[in-house]
Amino acid sequence: LVCDRVPSRLLVLVAAMIPAPGETGGEWWEATGQPDAAAHLARAQGRDESKDFDPFEWFLHDVPTDIVEQSAAHVGEQSDGPFIDPWPLSAWPSVPTRVIACRNDRMFPLEFMRRLSRERLGIEPVDIDSGHLPALAAPDELTAVLERFRADLTAG
Repeated sequence: LVCDRVPSRLLVLVAAMIPAPGETGGEWWEATGQPDAAAHLARAQGRDESKDFDPFEWFLHDVPTDIVEQSAAHVGEQSDGPFIDPWPLSAWPSVPTRVIACRNDRMFPLEFMRRLSRERLGIEPVDIDSGHLPALAAPDELTAVLERFRADLTAG
């Protein structure tokens, strides 16, 4: 939304929900097939797909223990707004957009993110070796990709 209001040179989505115009965050899950994609991956990995949501299994499985412990102090309640309010733009902002998909993401499996990025944005994502939280699990790799995107902007 910021890119629609503020001059921007690049928008980078990292392990992101990619909304369609008018779609709520609550509608997004079924509209994209995310539950089926996550269940399929769980079965393929031998995990129990019917198990209740566990942030350690879904988000923190590849984050170093010391980082998990430090990050616990920064966890807050998620507002319901993003899941209730529809995406307000009629189209994606006209700013170059890149998607970073995570190879070990259990919430948004890699093939799911590749499909979603292609279908909704018409772009191929860049894959990195991380789970759902690359800023915590793979900060060096995430930074390297972001720096590459920045260098591409200055070169072009």
